[in-house]
Amino acid sequence: MTQARPLPVRVPLVTEPVGMLGSLQMARRNVLSIIPKIATTQPMVSGKTGKRWHMVMDPGAIRQILLDRLEDYPKSDVTKNLLRPAIGESLFIAEGAHWRWQRRAAAPVFSQRNVRNLAPVMSAAAARSAAERIAAAGPRAVNMLDEMVTTTFDVIGDVTFSGDGTFDRDKVHGAIDDYIAEAGKISLFDILGLPDWLPRPGRMMSGQALKQMKAMADQAIEARVARGHDGTPDLLDLLLEGEDPKTKRQMNTGELRDNLLTFIVAGHETTALTLAWSMYLMGFDPEMQERARAEVHAVLQGRACTGEDVDKLPLVRMIIDEALRLYPAAGIISRTAQKHDRLCDREIRPGDTVMVPIYALGRNALLWEDPDAFRPERFADRKAIDRYAYLPFGDGPRICIGASFALQEAVIILATLLGRFKFTPVPGRDPEPVMILTLRPEGGVWMTAEPLD
Repeated sequence: MTQARPLPVRVPLVTEPVGMLGSLQMARRNVLSIIPKIATTQPMVSGKTGKRWHMVMDPGAIRQILLDRLEDYPKSDVTKNLLRPAIGESLFIAEGAHWRWQRRAAAPVFSQRNVRNLAPVMSAAAARSAAERIAAAGPRAVNMLDEMVTTTFDVIGDVTFSGDGTFDRDKVHGAIDDYIAEAGKISLFDILGLPDWLPRPGRMMSGQALKQMKAMADQAIEARVARGHDGTPDLLDLLLEGEDPKTKRQMNTGELRDNLLTFIVAGHETTALTLAWSMYLMGFDPEMQERARAEVHAVLQGRACTGEDVDKLPLVRMIIDEALRLYPAAGIISRTAQKHDRLCDREIRPGDTVMVPIYALGRNALLWEDPDAFRPERFADRKAIDRYAYLPFGDGPRICIGASFALQEAVIILATLLGRFKFTPVPGRDPEPVMILTLRPEGGVWMTAEPLD
């Protein structure tokens, strides 16, 4: 009898009902642990924990929520309450007309041409990671989670405030981390839908850091307006120039700041996590790591990856896609139903919480063969994958505006590192997948990096 191949780490899902307080305790430790195991074998699961809720894994029903009836399923109050103190009514949170005009104004910022123009910043950050930090660690193990967070923040700092001495990156980075750590702990107040002005335990600490961060961002925006820009326009330049083609409206300083902070928070944390999980999987499957390295060597021949190389590295991209399927940064998206509806022939009432558990969707046995296994080749033919079965960036009009930026950055960094080092995991240090706001490898991704001649 052949022995089954080991599977990469996964979240133990719930096999029996837990009450409201039990759910809350579990959610404060790991939001994904409240997903019922049957969500990986069913098209839809419903229940009641204070409020009626539904978890939807059926691609047709998900399309209805994210595309066909978008206005009837706005983002849930819990999501908004958690994030509004940090990013205001920016693109990520705004609804209706206020969201639409901002999206139209910001869309050109992330055009393929602008994203490709920012690739040299990504290549330089990847080269610095390899030469200045990973190589300098010598035989010592490196926590690739911390390294990827540093590298992606390096990128977002340079493409947001290129050459701008007015912006204290370390302070901003610290404030963001503090906020994610504190605000991310789901508060019972949020689950019960209590108003914003009631103080949240655990969210008081981060208020001062947030005020400082917003003040610094405002100063940087005003300084840029005063001095203009030169060279390749960065994200701030592009946002300052952006206008809604329908109304000609442009963002004021507050709107610019909230969207800029959204891009900074979303633009480094999520890509860093995708890269950290990709590195974990490279250690988990050394054979796949060798195959990817062979592809990288054939294309790069020892240099850092550039924007022009990205399309020539299909296996590296498939590894990233598979990491996103197994460990999506946003493990659950949540909506609040506004009207009566039917999903999978089940009644939806106004006020019901409707969730798409992206984590369970990517591991649903109705949609994926051997769903818990690491198999990048499943992305060799993208047309064979149902669009609404794979949603690391969401979909519909609210699909993540920075998806192409994130994917280009992830390929450039992963390819550059695979071309320079052989990575071996530290035995007994497997990470644990834990989601508070995002799905992190708790305990870190510890690897030794052996330089390649």
